[in-house]
Amino acid sequence: MTFCNWEAKRLLSLAFPVFLAQVTLILMSVVDTIMAGQVSPTDLAALSIATGIWNPLLLALQGILLALTGIIAQFSGANDKKGISHYFQQALYLTALLSAVGFGIANLADVIISRLDTSPAIASLAFDYIRFVKWGVFGFLIFTVYRNMTEGMGMTKPAFYISLLGLAVNIPANYIFIHGLFGFPAYGGAGCGIATALVLTVMAIAQVTYCQISKKVGAKELLTSFEKPNLTTIATITKLGIPISLATFFEVTLFACIPLFIAHLGAVAVSGHQIAASVTTLLFMMPLSLSIAISIRIGNLYGQNHLKQLKVAVSTSYILAIAIALFLALITFTGRNLISQLYTDSPEVIALASSIMILACVYQLPDALQVAANGILRGLKYTAPISYITFISYWLIGFALGYVLARTDLIVPAMGPHGFWVGIIFGLTVAAILLMLTVHKRFKHESFIET
Repeated sequence: MTFCNWEAKRLLSLAFPVFLAQVTLILMSVVDTIMAGQVSPTDLAALSIATGIWNPLLLALQGILLALTGIIAQFSGANDKKGISHYFQQALYLTALLSAVGFGIANLADVIISRLDTSPAIASLAFDYIRFVKWGVFGFLIFTVYRNMTEGMGMTKPAFYISLLGLAVNIPANYIFIHGLFGFPAYGGAGCGIATALVLTVMAIAQVTYCQISKKVGAKELLTSFEKPNLTTIATITKLGIPISLATFFEVTLFACIPLFIAHLGAVAVSGHQIAASVTTLLFMMPLSLSIAISIRIGNLYGQNHLKQLKVAVSTSYILAIAIALFLALITFTGRNLISQLYTDSPEVIALASSIMILACVYQLPDALQVAANGILRGLKYTAPISYITFISYWLIGFALGYVLARTDLIVPAMGPHGFWVGIIFGLTVAAILLMLTVHKRFKHESFIET
């Protein structure tokens, strides 16, 4: 029990700074939602649709680079500085490629938006948002690769301080470009796109600067004798990262696509869902941060070949995930009405968002367990099962059931947004079960520790 308590403290010491950083990052999205909602339901609906297209793309690209955390954690556990330097440098080449891909795909957003069943005003604002925010993709991915490298080495605090800087820039930048100050036009909700691109660039500069001057990180040494692109290493990172990316993409699009499928119901339905999704995304940062900490801890122990300690870390991870889930469910249920009122003054939107958040309470437990198992698998560099498990769970089960419940009368009268959230609960439950079984099977064969 003492050893388990020590593991819990170690995991929490890694997770807490990550949580603060993640919350700070997601607060930028919350600020965007609140400030756009204060302009009009049209601006809020446009922001919801635009981020429904943009966020899955950005997070999918980030997911590929997330493989670097587990890789660096294993090299750090083995005290292999040469391995850290090699993979970090090759990840920078990969970042340049991913940035070009992201920018190119963003230019196709107007094709999707033009096919949506929504008003011309909403479509125009949504398109403008993406047209502006795409300029921040390179900064975001540079920030990500440097952050993943430092966190893999066990340093999780720097990203929090840099995220605070980003939030400090985001709020005034939003106000300037939404309302049109200092000679800039008033872009409305689309102005959040300019602010976000600016913030991501500032954060990238800050993260790189910190890593260059920090003796603990030693980025200057890691970049000495810069190597040529190594296609084998880049392919290795990509191979490990794609399942993580797909899992992220499948989960994010599960939420992000809902506004696209309820757009025909009007601004109230889309806004109500967006508020609930914004709140639950913020709360999700707690189990997600634990998952990142788990991958770091598991990676370190893996690199040290400590199988017995690994098993204790796994069981401790699940216990912490359950505790966090119960805590988040309590917060969501008790604060749903007050929280909804922070976003909008519309009684209809408040009522809808509050009722959706009751459903969000139910999914906290399976969600926390599935991201914990995800973190364990990332730390072991055993990521292949993650992609197909999440696809089956989120889309073939969760979204399909949600669509039937939300838009058809096959099972019950069409439930609207609530139907999708019921589907999400079922999908996350299946994902949690399958991912935990995968972890169990992986540990059942102790020979994996030598592979």
